Amino acid sequence: MQKTSPEIAELKHRIEANLKRKMKTPTDFIFLSGAVFERTRETMSPTTLKRLWGYIDGADQTRNSTLEILSQFLGFTGWDQFIEEINKDNGSDKVLSPHIDAKDLNIGDKVKVSWRPDRRCTFRYLGDQQFEVEAAENSKLKVGNTFCCSLFILGEPLYLSQLVQGKNPPVDFVVGNKDGLCELSRIRKMVPSFIETQNFASLQQGTG
Repeated sequence: MQKTSPEIAELKHRIEANLKRKMKTPTDFIFLSGAVFERTRETMSPTTLKRLWGYIDGADQTRNSTLEILSQFLGFTGWDQFIEEINKDNGSDKVLSPHIDAKDLNIGDKVKVSWRPDRRCTFRYLGDQQFEVEAAENSKLKVGNTFCCSLFILGEPLYLSQLVQGKNPPVDFVVGNKDGLCELSRIRKMVPSFIETQNFASLQQGTG
């Protein structure tokens, strides 16, 4: 499964919530590796975990065996039961963080994000989970770059796949790896004469 999928994003979110610890440094991944062995008696290297979290580069796909072990770490019998559980939650009001799902976007909609210390980007939706960078400030992402992304979550790192920059081959890329997205908003193009902006950062602040 693609490591940028919403299901894997939810798995990582639950692991961090379970540990009450964000995976931000090499020490965090060593800690998680030890915790996985302690609970499951299965070995999972810090390097494997770093790849899954996008801390270092790696394959686009995550092995089923990795998903099985991490699901068991959370108390499930395996990955299939974990998927069943989150599918049940989809019908409830259990929303952990403000988010934008690519499947809810229309072609031409825009997503604006920012992350520390002073990075800002605007992405235009092309359809089929594909985006083009329309504006960029202080970022390695440049105007005209294209990428795939299925889910944007406020407060979480943003995982981009198939990032194309010029003539370079496609790569995976992580935005806001340390602290996640600090601002997230959707600019929805309703008709040519009207544009609606939905600011998820303001929503989060308003509920505190």
